[in-house]
Amino acid sequence: MAEAFALLLLAAAVAAWIDSLGAREAALEAGREACARYGLQFLDDTVAFAKLRLLRDEEGRMRLVRLYSFEFSEDGANRRSGAIQVHGRDAEDVQLEPYSIPRIRSIRSIH
Repeated sequence: MAEAFALLLLAAAVAAWIDSLGAREAALEAGREACARYGLQFLDDTVAFAKLRLLRDEEGRMRLVRLYSFEFSEDGANRRSGAIQVHGRDAEDVQLEPYSIPRIRSIRSIH
């Protein structure tokens, strides 16, 4: 009986680990896409696990929600923080710390 319980516990741990890897990959891809979309540098090419909690989705079901953090830069000289909220294996929300947008020099036409 104890062996069956230990195997069940081990199987649950492996399933949770595999699910966490999928969620991390979703967060990594969402961070890369957000930085590419806004012309930012995705620093260290990684995300870090920050928080795990249970929340209700739109249908009222309880879902596991993971929060990952990452760093980005607009010019390579500084580091800014970002966060990605992952529901299951779906990246639902990406938040970026406010950053400055480089000023675009106006081009004057020569007549």
